[in-house]
Amino acid sequence: MAGESEGSVVILGPSKIGSGTFLGSGVVVGYPGRGKLLSLLAKGPATLQALDQVSAGAAIGNRCIVRSGSVIYEGVEIADDVETGHGILIRAGSRVAAGSKLGSGSQLDGKVTVGENANIQSQVYLPHGTVVGKNVFIAPKACVTNDPYPPSKRLSGVTIQDRAIIGGNATLLAGITIGEGAVIGAGAVVTKDVEPETVVVGVPARPHMSRHVYEKKRSAWEGSKR
Repeated sequence: MAGESEGSVVILGPSKIGSGTFLGSGVVVGYPGRGKLLSLLAKGPATLQALDQVSAGAAIGNRCIVRSGSVIYEGVEIADDVETGHGILIRAGSRVAAGSKLGSGSQLDGKVTVGENANIQSQVYLPHGTVVGKNVFIAPKACVTNDPYPPSKRLSGVTIQDRAIIGGNATLLAGITIGEGAVIGAGAVVTKDVEPETVVVGVPARPHMSRHVYEKKRSAWEGSKR
């Protein structure tokens, strides 16, 4: 292991940890997928040694911070300078690009792609098939879905394009695309595609203003006396 840790960590299979990367206490890297675990359990106890032998490993880049209690499955690729909170879960096949942040308790629950410099806050849920673009901000407890008629055998992921902002507790329904630079208001339920540079609010979410107006309001708020 090239990085450093604050306590006991578990690194399984041929996992690779980059230079200057920090792993918090209780972090697990390279945890085998469900199929492998069930196969091991069918044969007997799934010991740490057995898990190590079947794991395909994960890759974590340089200068990353993975805080305590986080579990990273096999087949995950995390690029340089990624930072996580405590207790995050990243399932097999996910990709997290350089400079991104994943808040405490967030889940990448399947093959999820996160672009460069994305900021995903605490307790965000991103299921299988979700694609998050570059410089996206997702506020706490936002929930993305991938099944319009649960539980069904056909899943449809959500795409969140570059620079989009997703407000806290917003829910994005399966199969939709959030356009580049769009803003989703807090608590909104988004049932259809959102045009680029558009702010939507409500249940169901409807256009409210442009991103340009949103930025002017934000600047005024930041510059006002409190």
